[in-house]
Amino acid sequence: MPDAIPQRKVHIKTWGCQMNVYDSVRMADVLAPLGFSVSETLDDADMVILNTCHIREKATEKVFSDLGRLRALNEQRRAGGRDELIVAVAGCVAQAEGEALVERAPVVDMVFGPQTYHQLPEMVVRVLERRGERVLNTDFPVVSKFDHLPEESAGQGVTAFLSVQEGCDKFCTFCVVPYTRGAEFSRPVAQVLAEARRLVAGGAREITLLGQNVNAYHGEGPDGRVEGLGTLIRRLAGIDGLLRIRYTTSHPKDMDEDLIAAHGEVPQLMPSLHLPVQSGSNRILQAMNRKHDRDAYRRIVERLRRARPDLALSSDFIVGFPGESDRDFADTLGLVAEVTYAQAYSFKYSPRPGTPAAAETDQVPEPVKAERLQSLQQLLNAQQLAFNRACVGRTLDVLVDRAGRRPGQWSGRTPYLQAAHFSAPDDMAGDRHGRLIDVQIVEAHANSVAAVPAGEPDGRPDTAGATARAERHPV
Repeated sequence: MPDAIPQRKVHIKTWGCQMNVYDSVRMADVLAPLGFSVSETLDDADMVILNTCHIREKATEKVFSDLGRLRALNEQRRAGGRDELIVAVAGCVAQAEGEALVERAPVVDMVFGPQTYHQLPEMVVRVLERRGERVLNTDFPVVSKFDHLPEESAGQGVTAFLSVQEGCDKFCTFCVVPYTRGAEFSRPVAQVLAEARRLVAGGAREITLLGQNVNAYHGEGPDGRVEGLGTLIRRLAGIDGLLRIRYTTSHPKDMDEDLIAAHGEVPQLMPSLHLPVQSGSNRILQAMNRKHDRDAYRRIVERLRRARPDLALSSDFIVGFPGESDRDFADTLGLVAEVTYAQAYSFKYSPRPGTPAAAETDQVPEPVKAERLQSLQQLLNAQQLAFNRACVGRTLDVLVDRAGRRPGQWSGRTPYLQAAHFSAPDDMAGDRHGRLIDVQIVEAHANSVAAVPAGEPDGRPDTAGATARAERHPV
């Protein structure tokens, strides 16, 4: 009779994008056959994985700060007669600074990049059997990691992430992603559909398709031909029980006509799109190597809104890019005022080692960056609040993903990704979790909306109803 597998626990801390969240879930799946279950705290963990992001400088600093605390924790455990934690650093900081991590942080046992976590079992066994050996694995394997990942050991919940594309060939001058995630790669259609069906069987009602440039998706279809994201979305919409589809993050250059048309033709595709522009200045866009200009971006937005009049846009903005003048920044404010956004993420430019922009000599002073960021965020926050207020009085569906803080209260997301809270009356008592609820928006806040139920839900995909809601309540 084979020996029983020792039961251990792993604590995974995640920084950065949704793809890192997806990767963390899949790391847990990879470790499950070794007897690891996920722990929400470090107290009872045998292993900790820091799944890192390298986009911003502060994120990297936080990793080294955490490693200092883990070193102190291991010293305490050792003094108390407990086994030390196995410490692993994963993700983009690991990929970019692997050797420096090994040299600078002796507490680290394993360093591995985003493309090698399917090899976690072998790495863990090496560390366990030869304690003291340190593993560095930041290669870009020829074979895709997705061909070696196990099936999901547990559902992600009502809303789930599904990685369909990785890597980037755009080489924006501020970005480290092409160096940490590698070249663009798309998973085969059949593989994506199979994982989506498993997620739905596990309780997912909304799936967000992930990729560094997700709309650059070009996966092999069942007949061997390459299929784009629009076609993939149409195939996913045919999965029974999948109520909602989203995707992020997209690039303007890859927003083709078929994908734009899908926004108007597929009811399950939510009217909420993240389309980063980064700057409203043509001069800065060229310096960023964004491969589009201001007018091209505006034309894409116009075509999207013709296809889906109720579309809500979000975007990313960088202020203080090297050489950015007051006029350039004014162009960004002008674009924001013209396009209008329901939500946005804005940051001060952060030089990343190894990127072309970091070597530029005309870096913008920090006080100027801070002032511009404050001005931009005031405008963006005002637009977000205005969008939320425009929804008051409208009937929207909310996918309920959790109970609220008070008895009888439920929370979820509208089609526009707004956090929505409502209380169910006694005659609607019961579990709302995972249900699609029609609600009337009664109050708007900066980051959420309050609602009341508009009627009893049936919990099933209602494409006709979704289309009717979109038509009667355009934004």
